[in-house]
Amino acid sequence: MVRMIRESFAVVEPHAEEVAKFFYGMLFSLSPATREMFPANMEVQRSRLLRALVHVVQMVDRPDDLIPFLRQLGRDHRKFGVINVHYEAVGTALLSAVKKFAGAAWTPKVEMAWAEAYTLMARAMQEAADADNGPAYWHATVLEHQRVSWDLAVVRLQPDHPVNYRAGQYVSVETPQRKRLWRYYSPANAPREDGVIEFHIRSVDGGWVSRSVVGHTQAGDTWRIGPPMGRLQVDRTAGSDILMVAGGTGVAPMHAIIDEMAQWGDNPRVHLFYGGRTREDLYDLDNLQRIATTNPWLTVVPVLESDPGVRGVEQGTLADVVTRYGAWEERDVLVCGSPAMIRSTVSRMLVAGTPLDRIKYDPFTLD
Repeated sequence: MVRMIRESFAVVEPHAEEVAKFFYGMLFSLSPATREMFPANMEVQRSRLLRALVHVVQMVDRPDDLIPFLRQLGRDHRKFGVINVHYEAVGTALLSAVKKFAGAAWTPKVEMAWAEAYTLMARAMQEAADADNGPAYWHATVLEHQRVSWDLAVVRLQPDHPVNYRAGQYVSVETPQRKRLWRYYSPANAPREDGVIEFHIRSVDGGWVSRSVVGHTQAGDTWRIGPPMGRLQVDRTAGSDILMVAGGTGVAPMHAIIDEMAQWGDNPRVHLFYGGRTREDLYDLDNLQRIATTNPWLTVVPVLESDPGVRGVEQGTLADVVTRYGAWEERDVLVCGSPAMIRSTVSRMLVAGTPLDRIKYDPFTLD
């Protein structure tokens, strides 16, 4: 089943954009009510679908990683009002889309493999959603909006009830300025007793939500926050040292984990490579270096791609610099940043000899 799914998906993947358009067109035809769950502009949603598919295909033979991801996804979809009947329409639309673009690679055995795989996926998502007694989402009030630079803001919110996330996880958020345009962001702080959550959000080209958050969010705004997702975490008792690789605002979940670890005196060693194009991109560097001065288990290495005049930093891409130090075979590796940064870094580390089962990253952390 694994081989047939991967071989047929390899044929389909070059047509990713057309696959996503066909899938959503078929879904909305089969179940018109689902259209109201999505924004008018479907560009990000189509990209997110393909990232989810790629992630699932990559993990289809690793159920210990795949099933927790699917269960989190099922709990997260409660915020849309998804019910069991919607899963049938999604399955039909998915298999129809893959079939259309797989061409001769689509055989009865391949169809059976995809059908069996989707049945397992849908069951894991449905069971998790049905078993979740918590809220489908939380309301949270903006306490502070701090403009760090022209394209970056730090936003602090007070949820109406504590959000039960772990340091390193991410959540989906919806803002009043951009209804139904849910985006995934990682809290930059460990859970606090007062429940306050801090987000670091950078405005990106074409980013309807990020540009609105940076430019127009005000204290008093009410956001909606979806259930926590993700598998970036550190087990302090496991006995393994940690390598963290973060690009831009991908440093937020790493900061949250470090924030939590700093509450303890005894920790595994943590080596953090924090990268950007210019020094301005490393907006959190001073804070992290201050933490490192009082926590000898933490080493912070700044990395710049396009700012050769800055001293005290490594020059090059994160993929270049991290692998320049070695393969990190004995470390648990956490990676967060743009999809392109994650792809290039993970690929280079695998070539350098880093074991795949030591590397963790999440597919949705940045849109």
